[in-house]
Amino acid sequence: MINITIPTPDVSIAKQDNPQLSHIYGFTDFHLIPRDMGGIFMFYNDNEELLFVGKARKLRPRIKKHFEDSVSVIKNNRDEVTKIDVCLIEDPVHREIYETYIINELKAKYNVDKVLFR
Repeated sequence: MINITIPTPDVSIAKQDNPQLSHIYGFTDFHLIPRDMGGIFMFYNDNEELLFVGKARKLRPRIKKHFEDSVSVIKNNRDEVTKIDVCLIEDPVHREIYETYIINELKAKYNVDKVLFR
């Protein structure tokens, strides 16, 4: 049997109520997310409910794209996101395994691919 544990986030950023600096949907700390590293990211709402899990070779641009893109899975629910957790995982196979595991273990609300629990 394979034993997988959800990794501890390396970076966690929270939405600001009234951000004074430049922001995207209330998030001002995107600079804390590595630009050129791979990993997985998790979007949460204010009830700590997991909304979406994704993976990327380059984390910061991919996460920002979810807030700017017209085809993002969360495009109609961007305002619901209040926290972003990021786990740095360079191996693409490990990213795939963690993403699928987290989606199904924590039942991510807006993930439609890789869902085994419905």
